[in-house]
Amino acid sequence: MEAIVEEDVRAIAARDLGWERLAGCRVVVTGAGGFLGSYLVRTLMALHRLGRVSRPVRVVAVVRDIERAKARFASVADAATLEYLHWDLNTIAVPDLGEVQYILHAASQASPRFYGSDPVGTLLPNAVGTPALLEALRRSADRRGFLFVSSSEIYGAIAGEATLAETNYGTVDPTTVRACYAESKRIGETACVAWQHQHGIPCFIVRPFHTYGPGLTPQDGRVFADFAFAVRDGMNIMMNSDGGARRAFCYVSDAVAGFFTVLLAGAAAQPYNVANPAGELSVMELADLLVGLFPEKGLRVERRFVADEKQYLASTYSRLVPDVRRLQALGWQAAITPAAGFKRMIEAHQ
Repeated sequence: MEAIVEEDVRAIAARDLGWERLAGCRVVVTGAGGFLGSYLVRTLMALHRLGRVSRPVRVVAVVRDIERAKARFASVADAATLEYLHWDLNTIAVPDLGEVQYILHAASQASPRFYGSDPVGTLLPNAVGTPALLEALRRSADRRGFLFVSSSEIYGAIAGEATLAETNYGTVDPTTVRACYAESKRIGETACVAWQHQHGIPCFIVRPFHTYGPGLTPQDGRVFADFAFAVRDGMNIMMNSDGGARRAFCYVSDAVAGFFTVLLAGAAAQPYNVANPAGELSVMELADLLVGLFPEKGLRVERRFVADEKQYLASTYSRLVPDVRRLQALGWQAAITPAAGFKRMIEAHQ
């Protein structure tokens, strides 16, 4: 896996961005032990080695399990520039981060598997953790930017199947358990705008859609992860629906490059969709694609309809595909197709 992730990090760092603004900075990354957070950490740590900044970036990985995080980054060549801070963003308190220039907030339970089993733990890192981190950054003398990793879930229920621009908001019923994620992301975005308006903190908001790649786990619970790990394990893909729902799948290096594009070139307090509309597939098309990537395995897609035993609270969207023209106007383009990206993901986990 390390070789593939290193290639991804090099691809992100090769983007023509104002990386030098990060030189010598102390940057906090929350959710550093997770899928997206770990890519943010690895990219920041690699910038000096790859000649993108004149001085190393000092990274503070905010995690709940330091030993687990140390094991995750143990083989990273740049680990000497990394420090760890134990903090639980479910805590209703402001962490003492010391002097810091940037905070990249990527700590959140993204899988619907957790919305039913742990709605409180899903809600708090966004609804409480975001204001706490904003307040911590406000106390720094040289505060340069706050990146909030939001979600496409904030759009709620929208009639029709048109692509979603950043202003196409629908409704979310706050009295449903599944709303714990969408509503907490919405309040996180509002907190960013409020702290920028009142305290002058530059806040940048990204809304990833369906992001995949090395680092997802078999326990993730989302359909695309379940399918990918089934193929890795030489198992047929079990289709528990008609497979008609359509999603836009974005490989992790493209998504993280989009995050940094917004942080370094975007407009503050303005949300940006980060996704790959060219990666739109139905769930059935995705399943067929994945089994076709490894014909030597002789796998197939099987249909079955069973009761959900994982407390997975499914989305009601039939089509969830973004308009990314706002991000593209900053010079960003997706580079990895679903066929290439899912092949990389599965091979990384072999």
